[in-house]
Amino acid sequence: MRILVTGSRGQLGNELRRLIEGGTAEIGPIPEGYRDAQVDYIDIDSLDISDAAAVDAWFDEHGPYDLAINCAAFTNVDGCEANWTGAFSANALGPMNLARSCARQGAKLVHVSTDYVFPGNVEGERLESDVPAPISAYGRTKLAGEGLALASNPRTFVMRTAWLYGYVGKNFVKTMLRLAQSHESVTVVDDQVGNPTSANDLAYEILTVAATADYGIYHCTNEGICSWADFAEAIFREFGTGTKVVRCTSEEYKEMNPASADRPHFSALKNAHLESGVGNRMRPWQEALASYRANFDSLAN
Repeated sequence: MRILVTGSRGQLGNELRRLIEGGTAEIGPIPEGYRDAQVDYIDIDSLDISDAAAVDAWFDEHGPYDLAINCAAFTNVDGCEANWTGAFSANALGPMNLARSCARQGAKLVHVSTDYVFPGNVEGERLESDVPAPISAYGRTKLAGEGLALASNPRTFVMRTAWLYGYVGKNFVKTMLRLAQSHESVTVVDDQVGNPTSANDLAYEILTVAATADYGIYHCTNEGICSWADFAEAIFREFGTGTKVVRCTSEEYKEMNPASADRPHFSALKNAHLESGVGNRMRPWQEALASYRANFDSLAN
């Protein structure tokens, strides 16, 4: 199999490499079809996916591919508010360019998206069939990327995830641990709820789904719902920092950080398409966090 992974230096890209090269995830073995796969792991210094001509040239020179997995994105939610053009180029035009080149070569595309495509104004878990209505520039550009990718290549999987953390790169878990080194307490919002998600688990399901022909939109998060404050408390408890969480509302946080983008209050996702297709093997988020702690000292950087 010939595979292209974009955004390979990010936390999800690193987990995909770990799984493909090692043959297994924390959940279990990946499909046999990936054995001896030839993979190009690239990032923006090798290819800017927002440049259509550059994407076409890369596929012509390095392809043909059987599968492309797009982990490249402008993920700074607050930064997207200040730089719409950059966010749209990376999050919307980039996936479209990849989808078109994949379609030209008959390749599958996995495009990673986000819970932020939903407004977060309704309690409960969002289904893949629920109508999106993003409230931030990040969410709007990611939703545009979904639509453009699906329209440009019929062999496209859109994988929406949330609250992602991995061993390599920046994430909420590492931010909390860094703050714990110099603070006895940390203020965290408690009225935004969702699903903390292990990048290792997400990578497993991406590879499992991509081995099928059941294209379309998927939700893929670890099981269980909590608030950011709940998640922070679990992190401090798991890592034994002794740090206390001071809970605040989104409005209070906004007053302290006026340049921050609006976030959904209810962004939990239900993995319905996984359940009806390949099967939902995403673990409870507490179990995934415990595995992350067990491997952190040897894998994190």
